[in-house]
Amino acid sequence: MRLGIFGGTFNPIHYGHLRAAEEVRYKINLDRVIFIPSGNPPLKSSELSDAAHRYAMTKLATDLNVNFVVSDIELRQTGKAYTVNTLERLFEIYAGDELFFVLGIDAFLDIPNWRQPDRLIGMIDFIILTRPGFDLKDIIKSPFISGRIKTDRIVGETITLKGGRKAIIVDIRPLDISSTEIRELAREDKSIKYILPEAVEKYIYTHNLYKS
Repeated sequence: MRLGIFGGTFNPIHYGHLRAAEEVRYKINLDRVIFIPSGNPPLKSSELSDAAHRYAMTKLATDLNVNFVVSDIELRQTGKAYTVNTLERLFEIYAGDELFFVLGIDAFLDIPNWRQPDRLIGMIDFIILTRPGFDLKDIIKSPFISGRIKTDRIVGETITLKGGRKAIIVDIRPLDISSTEIRELAREDKSIKYILPEAVEKYIYTHNLYKS
């Protein structure tokens, strides 16, 4: 199977995440998109909710889509959660499947600051999601770009990476929603309705998340 690995804090998950995953799924012809809420990320924010809450919200948000799966692989490990280590375990779990690492342009450009970036770039093919304020010229500046392969009318650019892997640039519909905005609204007791699934909205209120 062709599997998209979609990691993030999902603090909380919202319609922007879900729509991006759905567009990637059908444009790249993926069989499944696997959401992986981060466990104990290296750059932990003071606003980061407990991993169990973020996992539960991600499950609630994706349960009605048979093509979406949520993994607790990072929640079950001790210590800091590094992408290279998570991918190693996923290759073992999904041996024989074709895996793609899904992330936004901003995250891709930050990879030089991640753990073992050169190793990471050579491990897996990437799916890079467009974001407002970034374009192809920004991606070309990455030290991991080797050359451009082709342009596809539906998918967009496919670029070779150093080490032989490729990065597929997927132009997705921008939804002006951010987890930061949702946390701020919840903290101020303002409505968060219609910017994230109703089940997630109820979960946030039930567990009194983002109030401090």
